[in-house]
This record gives sequence, C-alpha cells and structure tokens, in this order.
Amino acid sequence: MPERTAEFGKYGASGIKGHQAVARQLDALADFIATPVTTRRGLMARLHYLTRTPHARAAAHDAGLTVTGRTLKAWLAGTRSPTKQNLARIDAAYRTLRRRNVARYLLARLNRGGRGTRVEIHPLNQSGVRPSHQRVVELRTLNIRHWEVLVAAWSTGDDRALDEAWIEQIVDLGSQWGQYEYVTNIGFAS
Repeated sequence: MPERTAEFGKYGASGIKGHQAVARQLDALADFIATPVTTRRGLMARLHYLTRTPHARAAAHDAGLTVTGRTLKAWLAGTRSPTKQNLARIDAAYRTLRRRNVARYLLARLNRGGRGTRVEIHPLNQSGVRPSHQRVVELRTLNIRHWEVLVAAWSTGDDRALDEAWIEQIVDLGSQWGQYEYVTNIGFAS
C-alpha cells in the first residue's frame, strides 16, 4: 500500500480525515441528545441515561464519571450543579455509553443482511488551491458490505483503529484511494 498523505493542506486544500467524517456520520445515526449538557434539560437527560441501570452506572464510572451517590442525587434534585470538568465528564460518559448501546443496531442497519450500505465520499475542498496545483478528484460512491471493524472502533472510541479500518475500505478504489484519505464529507445512503 502506498504511503499516506504526508503534507496535507500544503497548497491550501481543506478537509478532514475520512475516518473522522465516518465517525461524525455514525454519531449522527446514533441520535444523541440534542440539548446541550450545559442546560438543565440536557444535563437531566444525560444523568437519567447514565443512572437508569446498574450497567449504565458502571459504564459511566468506567468512562470517568466518579462521583459519590450523594453528589449524584444532589445533581438530580437540582440542589447542586456540576463543575465544568464534571459537565465534560458527564457528556463524555453519555456519548461513550450511547455508542456502546447502539453499536449492534447500527451494525445490523449498515450491513443490511450482507448487502451493505452505499457511501458517498465527497472529495477535499480545493477552492484555496492554485489552479496549477489542483487535482481532478470527483465525488465517489463505494458500497461497504462489512462494517464490523468500523463500528467496533467507533463504539470504543479507538481513533487509530477507525483510521486503519477506513483505509482498508477505501483501498477498493484502486490507485485513487490516497485521494480520499481526506474528505469534506461522507454520506450514507438510506
């Protein structure tokens, strides 16, 4: 396999790594709570999600939310408010638990019984690149049939494994795979 892009953006191209775009799209499919954690409603929704079962409480503890039961009751009652650091921990624990809980559903949805899901790969943005340095990079579609490694890496938050899994999927593009390491967006067909 050829080397990866070493100096992305050197001539003014913009975009994000393909695996980050995949993670963003999977996050959108996971249907997170839309209300920010900084509002009372968003905080309560996340706390209820994290405390409704013993499994959820254990996962929240594993994700770094290590507060006493007394503090948690005070937050739920509204007599005390979490600090900024605790709000960040609550949100991170919620996202981690939500990813774990929906991973199996997403895997079944994306694999579609072996038929896979068509993925649109929107190329990087070259509007800031001088015309003499621009490449012809068109919108590509790819049918991904095996999502197991991608979804597993996403659900555990393993960025490196997700990157490797994404690169393995786009190698099917032949010699052009390196042109789609950085993208502006990834879209999934419904």
